[in-house]
Amino acid sequence: MNKKAGRLLSIISILSIQLVSICGCGDSGTSILQDYGLLNNDAETQAGTFDTSFNDIADSESLSEDGIYINTGDAITVGFSQIGAESDWRLACTNSIVSAFTAENGYNLIYDDAQQKQENQFKAIREFIDQDVDYIILDPIVETGWDGALLEAKEAGIPVIIVDRRVSVEDDSLYTAWIGADFYLEGARACAWLDAYLNKKGIDKEIGIIDIQGTLGASAQIGRSNALKDAVEAHENWNLLAAESGDFVKAKGREVMESMIKEYGYKIDVVYCENDNEAYGAIEALKDAGYKIGNDINNGEVMIISFDSTREGLELTLDGTIAVDTECNPLYGPILTQTIACLHNNAYLQKESYVLESQFSADRTVYSTRIDGNTYKVTIISQDIIDERVY
Repeated sequence: MNKKAGRLLSIISILSIQLVSICGCGDSGTSILQDYGLLNNDAETQAGTFDTSFNDIADSESLSEDGIYINTGDAITVGFSQIGAESDWRLACTNSIVSAFTAENGYNLIYDDAQQKQENQFKAIREFIDQDVDYIILDPIVETGWDGALLEAKEAGIPVIIVDRRVSVEDDSLYTAWIGADFYLEGARACAWLDAYLNKKGIDKEIGIIDIQGTLGASAQIGRSNALKDAVEAHENWNLLAAESGDFVKAKGREVMESMIKEYGYKIDVVYCENDNEAYGAIEALKDAGYKIGNDINNGEVMIISFDSTREGLELTLDGTIAVDTECNPLYGPILTQTIACLHNNAYLQKESYVLESQFSADRTVYSTRIDGNTYKVTIISQDIIDERVY
C-alpha cells in the first residue's frame, strides 16, 4: 500500500469517507466504501468477495490529503440539489459537499436548497438541465416521484448521482450511481445493542418503546423504522407502543414526545429517536415532565436511542443521556468528487456504494454486536473522540 493509501486508512478515516472499490473492475453492482464499525464478516471472508483494494482514482496524485479529487482540466460544472437545513447532520453534509466542489479544486458548483419540498427539487433539476451542467447530485427528500425529472436529465445526457437517501424508480438507469448508508443496518445495530444490553443486565420485563420517526417516506426513516419493527416482532417482551414522525427536527421531536408522555406515561422504557435533533426535543420533553433519563429502566429511567452521532449528540452520549448513538456520516464531499472523477475518466463505476458507520456509547456493558454473521464494534465514547470530529 502506498503512502497516500496509508494516510487515507489512518485513524483520521473515522472522520471522513474514502473511495474503496467504487470505480475500477468488479463483477458486483454494489461496493462497500468504508466500514469502521465492522470487525469481521464471516460470509464475505469465506466467499472472498470483500474487496477493499484501492483503485486508480484513489491512488491518483490528484487526490488531496482529505480525499478530494482535484480537477486540473477545464472546470466541471455540478448542480447540487439539497433537501434543506433541517438538522445538524444536514448542515454538515451540505458543508462537506460545498467545501469539496470549489473553484480552487476545479469545479463550478450550483447549489440549490429545496427547503424541504420535493417540488423545489424538481425545479432545481430542470434548471440544472437548462444550465447544461456536467453532473447533477441529488439528495432526495423522499424515495418516490422521481421518474419524470430523472428521465429529463437522462434525455439531456446528464449523469445523476444520488447521495444519502434513495430514489424508488421503475428504471434504475435513470440515475448513474447511488452513494449512501444502509439505514436498515443502522437501525438493526441500534436494536442489537439494546438486545445485548437487556440480556447482559438480565432485564426480561416488557419493554415499552416509542419510535419518533424521521420524515415519512425518507430512506433513513424507512430503514430505521423497519429495523425496529422487525426487532420488536422478534422479541416477545418488546412492545412498540407508538410510532409518529418527528420530521428529523428538534421541535417536532419534542411535540411528539409530549404527546406520547400524555398517552403512555410510565409505560415508556425506551425512546427510539431516528436522529439526534429529534432526541434533543424528546429529552427536553421528558425532563420537563419530571422523567429521569438513563439506562436503569428497571427503576423507572427512560432510555434514549439515537442516530447521526453529531457533536452534540455524542456529548449527550458521553454524559449518559443518550444510551447509544449510531453514526450516519455526512461527509460526502470527497467521495462525490472521486465519483465524478470516475465518470469523467470513463472508469467503471459501481451502481451502489454503501458507507457503513460506527456506533457510540458511554456504557461499557456492550462492546460489540452480532448481525447476520457480522460482528460490529461499539466504540466507547470519550471527549478526545468528540474533540477530533469535524461535525
